[in-house]
Amino acid sequence: MFGLLSFATLAMDSGATALMVMGIIVGAIILLSIFFSLVPVGLWMTAVFSGVKVNVMQLAAMRFRRVNPARIVYPMIQATKAGLDINMGKLEAHLLSKGNVERVVNALIAAQRANIPLDFERAAAIDLAGRDVLMAVQMSVNPKVIETPIVAAIAKDGIELRAKARVTVRANIDRLVGGAGEETIIARVGEGIVTTCGSAETHKAVLENPDLISRTVLGKGLDAGTAFEILSIDIADVDVGRNIGAQLQMDQAEADKKIAQAKAEERRAMAVAREQEMKAQVQEMRAKVVEAEAEIPRAMAQALREGKMGVMDYYNMKNVISDTEMRTAIAESGKAQVKPNENK
Repeated sequence: MFGLLSFATLAMDSGATALMVMGIIVGAIILLSIFFSLVPVGLWMTAVFSGVKVNVMQLAAMRFRRVNPARIVYPMIQATKAGLDINMGKLEAHLLSKGNVERVVNALIAAQRANIPLDFERAAAIDLAGRDVLMAVQMSVNPKVIETPIVAAIAKDGIELRAKARVTVRANIDRLVGGAGEETIIARVGEGIVTTCGSAETHKAVLENPDLISRTVLGKGLDAGTAFEILSIDIADVDVGRNIGAQLQMDQAEADKKIAQAKAEERRAMAVAREQEMKAQVQEMRAKVVEAEAEIPRAMAQALREGKMGVMDYYNMKNVISDTEMRTAIAESGKAQVKPNENK
């Protein structure tokens, strides 16, 4: 009986020990999982073997600051291999400022290889300003060609010229922050082309010497206040467009014609109105004549009553009136016969 109790006690102790061991193993696995999730040991080893001095706790602290350690360590490795002395804290601060750490480091490496003076603070400021600092360094080494759109200008003789230019620019690192962009360069070059063509006496002078535009535009210092340095301005093409002067003269002539027609119509209307006025006056005068003629019989009757006029005088006057009416009728009939003959 005692043996059975001892065996049962031993079995219970063995089971408790096994459970304890299992608990310890599970706890250790959980702790290791949490440790490896917080501490990028593989990334730390890569940094150490690459010659970058970094503490494991620094990488773990980046996790709590919601920073991806790989975006700091790999650029740090690139900078160290390139011989650049960059503080990891500055890289992390630039990343927290929504900057592009990889682009800044690559720009610093490219600037060092090209012997361009560029420090981390300036590169970070350029990147935070919204400009591509790596492209700027590349443009400082390999200038960029900007092609302007076709610019229309008019010479003094009224002929339109359509020119297109190619501007070779190099990035100015010192003016990247606060400097104007490519749009300003294109606008200034277009203004210079319009000014040069507009000051030319004839369009042939511009066609014979296209470099006149280049010299004039370059002499204006168009890169002032911009993020670029203009190296050359080359006129790619110059075409002859419309004859704007002739078109303007035609439009002016058409306008003058319409003005003259309006004035002529005004004079015609005034003449018609004057004619109507004269007709009214004629009718008025005829009415006065009729009124005066109506007084003649009365005057004759008065003269007969008073004896100032005899009967024979009255008959002689009637004969004269009849003779006059006959002559008038003959004359009117003659005119009526002549008009048909003239039409034939």
